Amino acid sequence: MIRYYLNEEPILHNVPTYQLSDLDSKKYVFENIQKMVVKRTNESGGYGMLMGNSDSDEEIKNFKNAINAEPRNFIAQPIISLSSTPCYINGVLQPRRVDLRPFALYGPDGINIVRGGLTRVALKEGSMVVNSSQGGGSKDTWVLA
Repeated sequence: MIRYYLNEEPILHNVPTYQLSDLDSKKYVFENIQKMVVKRTNESGGYGMLMGNSDSDEEIKNFKNAINAEPRNFIAQPIISLSSTPCYINGVLQPRRVDLRPFALYGPDGINIVRGGLTRVALKEGSMVVNSSQGGGSKDTWVLA
């Protein structure tokens, strides 16, 4: 998107994404599945995914069978250690994992990146899943200077 909209090279790299219809990628992911999040390409909101570092051996086996049956329906990415921030939950400050969704606005004067954005929060203790449909929440993000 940065190349397309801004005609610039990205400063930050994307998370590597493995298409599991590619045999070499599938082999790599299967060998490293404990370090991967595997997602169905036709799902959203945190549904239909496997967290290799926390799901059971049975769940991993079921995912591998589903991938072998329809590999084009899956992608995988390394599990990223999300940042954490203090959250006031039940009267106590507690750390929770977060990610930031920035906003870009397109108008007659071109594209403007909005200061701040939407911070998604994993409200469940120990969770890395920030999707609101999976029990996550959100925080406003303000940039003051």
